[in-house]
Amino acid sequence: MKLIDAFKIIGQEAPVSLSEELCSKYNHYDNSGVLVENKGEIKGILFSLDFTPDAAEEAVNRGCNLIVTHHPAIYHGMRRITPSNDLISRALFTCIKHNIGVISMHLNMDSAPEGIDWHLMKGLGGTQEDGVLNGLSSGGYGRIYDIKPVTFKEFVKRTQRTFETKRCFAYGDDDRIIKRVASFCGAGCSEDAAGMAINGGADVLVSSDIAHHMITGLFYSGVNVLQLTHYCSEVYGFKLIAKKLSPSFGVPVCVYVDPQLM
Repeated sequence: MKLIDAFKIIGQEAPVSLSEELCSKYNHYDNSGVLVENKGEIKGILFSLDFTPDAAEEAVNRGCNLIVTHHPAIYHGMRRITPSNDLISRALFTCIKHNIGVISMHLNMDSAPEGIDWHLMKGLGGTQEDGVLNGLSSGGYGRIYDIKPVTFKEFVKRTQRTFETKRCFAYGDDDRIIKRVASFCGAGCSEDAAGMAINGGADVLVSSDIAHHMITGLFYSGVNVLQLTHYCSEVYGFKLIAKKLSPSFGVPVCVYVDPQLM
């Protein structure tokens, strides 16, 4: 199997065209696709949400010559690639030195029909969204849906167990019954997202990297807020996607997780 074959397999689950559509339709920016090419047959694949020097070294140690990331290995222009510069440059230097290819699947993996944002909904107890903030020809980003009623206190505890994290901020009455959730993986809590939660009757909004003024606005509009780390809100679905795809590659597949970011 060549790198392009692996790219096609992942693309069946999360087509890059979804990223292009999301960027065009909603004025976003992305850089998904094959970002570093390699030579020869793929011997092993390492999935890592972030492209870091530690992930690159893990690939070397495990004999993997392909890394699949969620966050793009190269996002904006770079001036230099050295072994002692910034984190991304160091990781790229390691990959180039060891003939490791890199595929990054970002907004397309977020918004695929069973992508990272969809898995966030499932992990929070939702089964089917009845509203999508950024709808696409297939899939979309940002969801609102009903869940089985539970107190906010138990909802927070359950979320921490499911997403294997202790790092979260919860705003709202512990005894409030949560029946309706709006969720946005990663840094998805825009003004439009907050409006969707408020106008859609959500009892709680779940996301990451939420600005203080937005938390205040949501709270005083009657919506509880649960802020997860960006990493844990996305690595949950990322791991499940890697597991689903693994049998299709025909080579060893592993997932690198950084517990310090959970």
